[in-house]
Amino acid sequence: MKSTLTKLMLTAAVIASPMVATADDHELTYVMVSHAPDSDSWWNTVKNGLALGGEQMGVNVEYRNPPTGDLADMARIIEQAAASNPDGIITTLADFDVLKGPIMSAVDQGIDVIIMNSGSPAQAREVGALMYVGQPEYDAGFAAGQRAAGDGVGSFLCVNHYISSPSSTERCQGFADGLGVELGNQMIDSGQDPSEIKNRVQAYLSANPETDAILTLGPTSADPTMLALAENGLAGDIYFGTFDLGEEIVNGLKSGVINWGIDQQPFLQAYLPVVVLANKDRYGVLPGNNINSGPGFVTKDGLEMVEKYAGEFR
Repeated sequence: MKSTLTKLMLTAAVIASPMVATADDHELTYVMVSHAPDSDSWWNTVKNGLALGGEQMGVNVEYRNPPTGDLADMARIIEQAAASNPDGIITTLADFDVLKGPIMSAVDQGIDVIIMNSGSPAQAREVGALMYVGQPEYDAGFAAGQRAAGDGVGSFLCVNHYISSPSSTERCQGFADGLGVELGNQMIDSGQDPSEIKNRVQAYLSANPETDAILTLGPTSADPTMLALAENGLAGDIYFGTFDLGEEIVNGLKSGVINWGIDQQPFLQAYLPVVVLANKDRYGVLPGNNINSGPGFVTKDGLEMVEKYAGEFR
């Protein structure tokens, strides 16, 4: 019996081994390039997704970004990444005109590229990428606008902290269309400095006291906006929705200052491209379409898992 069991175990090991790697497998390396400045903590979840994907798939992963968020610097980083000849590049497409050149050059070099987080499926196809992994931003904004309209909202302020990214504007425009109103001057370019964001939100609300709601596009704009509302006495009294999650946003949901958050699941935006690229390189398999990582609404009632993993995997 012992001999037979040993033989069965050895046979199982031989059968199982191809699940890890093929015979001609080599050490795979994927480079992720984002447009995020070092100061944007929201991207820590992206980095965690990338790291876990690399660990589970047994591949090397690297994260690179322009420290100040400068897109010309990002373009150079993509060029440098391609020059290192990795097996794949995962990158955001924050500005099509600035970044399409280096991305298309990488594709022409024979490097597989996946666009994640920003850009669009159409733009990903145009630059020759394998797919787009992210949230359809206009659709997410539209769904949020419809939800707000059902709650009686008719006017709003969209605090756009990354106005050069078309994806950010699509969120604001979708929200306006979901409400059935013109966007007009209801979107402001807040910049990314927390003090400046707070001041600009307060100035807008002072000049437009009839504003029903506020929409922010992530922790960068949400956190200073909460401070602005706390200072002018509107915290909890004005309808407040936000894209993305973070520690302070979760606290805002718990306290009732924020009505809902839209989770685009940034963990998946980094994790899934690693899985897709590794399986393509090892087995020649590839999903037949783009992957939507969101949107999903998070409210005070559904915070248990979100709070547990906020800033880490959510």
